[in-house]
Amino acid sequence: MQEPKIPDNETQRLATLHALKILDSAPEERFDRLTRMARRMFGVPISLVSIVDSDRQWFKSSAGLDATETPRAVSFCGHAILGDGVFTVEDATRDERFHDNPLVTGDPNVRFYAGCPLQVANGHKMGTLCLIDHEPRTLDDEDRLLLQDLAKMAEQEIAALQMATLDELTGISNRRGFMALAKHAVAMCRRHKEPAVLIVLDLDKFKPINDRFGHAEGDRALIAFSRIMQEVFRDSDVYARTGGDEFIVLLTGADEAGAKESLERFGEALSDYNRRELRGYDLEYSAGYVTRAADDDRGIEALIEAADDLMYARKKRKTRQGDQTA
Repeated sequence: MQEPKIPDNETQRLATLHALKILDSAPEERFDRLTRMARRMFGVPISLVSIVDSDRQWFKSSAGLDATETPRAVSFCGHAILGDGVFTVEDATRDERFHDNPLVTGDPNVRFYAGCPLQVANGHKMGTLCLIDHEPRTLDDEDRLLLQDLAKMAEQEIAALQMATLDELTGISNRRGFMALAKHAVAMCRRHKEPAVLIVLDLDKFKPINDRFGHAEGDRALIAFSRIMQEVFRDSDVYARTGGDEFIVLLTGADEAGAKESLERFGEALSDYNRRELRGYDLEYSAGYVTRAADDDRGIEALIEAADDLMYARKKRKTRQGDQTA
């Protein structure tokens, strides 16, 4: 068996993939519809929208297959993303790259495979729309064009998903994107009996930045704040800009000590930015956080409300203290 090679642009490809926040997201009809169509049009038992992560291929949609992921090392899609066109294996049992692959010798007994890479705007390939059959077969030129057309539709859905769930100014998730990802992340924590922490962050003195330096500088402040969030928090954390100067973070598998450590690192990173940039103002913030124990049955909305109340209480205390020292 030959394991798929790693693309030369793997670091950038994975950064783009993780920024999409599509991995481990909930099933969506927009993708399920495409795999159902592909399965019916080509008369195959299995069709997938497969996303290739660092060490696994994860299925955003799977028609005809119960598995949700497989190791990247045995994946056919890992080979498919190395090229530009449709990658086909007509009979895996006669192909030296795959004849002893566990996906061929065992379930799901792959014989035929055809996968078309799914490419995003910057040219990186995230995964494939692929077909699998239990019997050997071939694709003619018309079949290849049809599969490419369906793959283009999948690419458009990924692009639409990205646009609908990302904040246009900062490039991180917006409130809609956060809610979709956070609900899934909380469900995962509940299933694996792991704790979580939800943090609400609010920029302090943001209105004076806009009033004194202009809205362009206000936008610069928001972008800088979000970039520091991206540097400090983990790839596995879910973070977003949920309003004008409001941000939110969900730390999965973390407790109160983890929250305090994360906020301490974030505060240090902000201080470094302020000393380095000297914009005429400092980036400051107020935060409120709540911990969710492994057996906590509160949903994401309840956690946000509780953290929000704590954040505003702390913000009011800081404002009163500032008035007293003025």
